[in-house]
Amino acid sequence: MPKIVTDVRSFTAERAWGAKDLAVIEGATVRLHWTDKPYKWHVNDGTEVFLVLDGQVDMHYREAGAEKVVRLGAADLFVAEAGDEHVAHPVGEARILVVEKKGSV
Repeated sequence: MPKIVTDVRSFTAERAWGAKDLAVIEGATVRLHWTDKPYKWHVNDGTEVFLVLDGQVDMHYREAGAEKVVRLGAADLFVAEAGDEHVAHPVGEARILVVEKKGSV
């Protein structure tokens, strides 16, 4: 049965980084996240696609040992390959669609 999610801008969760599971596609999860607090530095064991749907997120990442930051707004996408160290810091509330290997941190 099809799943329809209307107005993701109104989605909230009980805690920061709480998620609504939308789909599992060949071992990858598609999740809608709400947050108002930073995540934690981490390295995924597979590719992660991070799409800001609402709000702004400062994405911190390390490249050749140097920390860099890019501000992502609605409709901006960040793709972290396996081994890329990164952490998301929302600016206020944000809603994010994340596609990643099932069980990734």
